[in-house]
Amino acid sequence: MVRISSILALLSAVVFLVAPAQGSKSSSRACGSREFSYAGVQANEAAHGIRATITPLAAPDVSDGHVGGWIGVGGQQAGPRGTAEWLQTGFASMAPESTIYLYYEVTVPGKTPMYHEVKADVAPGEKHDLAVLETRGRNSWWRVWVDGKPVTRPIHLPGSHTDWYPQALAENWNGNTGTCNSYAYRFSNVRLAQQNGGVWHSLKERSMFEDPGYQVVQTSRVPSNFVATSL
Repeated sequence: MVRISSILALLSAVVFLVAPAQGSKSSSRACGSREFSYAGVQANEAAHGIRATITPLAAPDVSDGHVGGWIGVGGQQAGPRGTAEWLQTGFASMAPESTIYLYYEVTVPGKTPMYHEVKADVAPGEKHDLAVLETRGRNSWWRVWVDGKPVTRPIHLPGSHTDWYPQALAENWNGNTGTCNSYAYRFSNVRLAQQNGGVWHSLKERSMFEDPGYQVVQTSRVPSNFVATSL
């Protein structure tokens, strides 16, 4: 099962570091016991992309580190010969501000993760349809889409064709201070691409991430609609 790893990124001279998603089901509320915490889902099948409407429901409270809610593919050892390789897009907020940024990030083998801001000052309740999708007719080439429009050129991610298990996750990095930052992200209509370029179907079989202090709240009877939130 592939688990995505996120970024070492620069935004206005702020270093934005996110660790691998190694979450698990837990009933504990001691969120400060882990430097990195996650809430969300991973598909139980490989796919050619993932798409969802994500909405930050409120301004996050970030005392240290950062929080984020995103969809993505790849992982810390998902590339050739176990190298880091991934692509993701979503929302992020960093201490000491509550500003919400819409971003995407790409990591290619042997290169430093690159963070790209798409939009700053996203308002709570503002929703966007996001997608990470393998390009039609070009195996292992991917693009990020926002509200139906591409925001990247095709990106070559070697060895990615048919091998990756998409994720829809929220995360907390507490800055190694034990802080329990708060967030709430709604994930609606999470879909997987059955082939390059699309042909979408709803997420059905999934594995859950619920680290201490964070949870997944189902918002309908289908697995593709949920809220990832702090307790």
